[in-house]
Amino acid sequence: MTHTARRMFELLEPICLVTYFADECNEELAALGHRTYWDGYFASRAAPLGRVPAQVVHAAFYSFADGEAARHIPSAWETIPPEASVAARERGSVASVRRILGDELAGSPGLVRAADLTTKAATNAPTEGRVMYAGMRTLAVPSDPVARLWHSATMLREHRGDGHVAALVGARIGGTQAHVLDALARGIHPPDSFGRLHHLPKERLAAVMGGLRERGLVDADGRFTDAGRELKERIEAHTDELAAPPYDALSPAELGELVAELEPITATLVAAGSR
Repeated sequence: MTHTARRMFELLEPICLVTYFADECNEELAALGHRTYWDGYFASRAAPLGRVPAQVVHAAFYSFADGEAARHIPSAWETIPPEASVAARERGSVASVRRILGDELAGSPGLVRAADLTTKAATNAPTEGRVMYAGMRTLAVPSDPVARLWHSATMLREHRGDGHVAALVGARIGGTQAHVLDALARGIHPPDSFGRLHHLPKERLAAVMGGLRERGLVDADGRFTDAGRELKERIEAHTDELAAPPYDALSPAELGELVAELEPITATLVAAGSR
């Protein structure tokens, strides 16, 4: 099932990425009154957790540097209710998916079937230890097939993300360190040029790199050591293992059908860059 989890991640991730890459979601959030992209991001993604303090959002999101969540939470909710933000995120994301797919594919029986099977998987996994996934499970599943597909894909993304956080914690890799390892795995060097790192203070980046060097995970030039590469691969394999339970709800025939129905949807989104 770990192979299935990785394949489903590859197929579902482009559906989720419209939330962050396409214009419609940001436009919907800006129309509510969110001042910046990151105000809308934190307010809408954290909204299923309720009005929790910044410390809780920081813990649940995990990968952001200290203080980043507090720049947006709870201020982003002071005049805009969390419920409004999460609804705007869904409206914008669904509009993006529908635009990119076009009327024929968005209205096809294959998409309806993909939405049904994705929802079956997404609503049948345990919530214990899955904070972000549990939050998403409290939201109503939309009836519209395109909205249901995006919503369920996002539930599965948060489920996988919760497992990834557990794998990182188990490997003693902090959130900012995880971005360094991710940058190196993508072939980005120096890793502090990566988009989630370059804005951080130099002293903070130096401390992060120093900690990885002390553990023998990166070398003096800031590149992977063999131990660092092996640890990154082990974390990703563990993430796949932890992401597998939702797909136990589907029979082998249903899994095969879901892959077949998602492939043209994903290919269209990938070709557009999910934008």
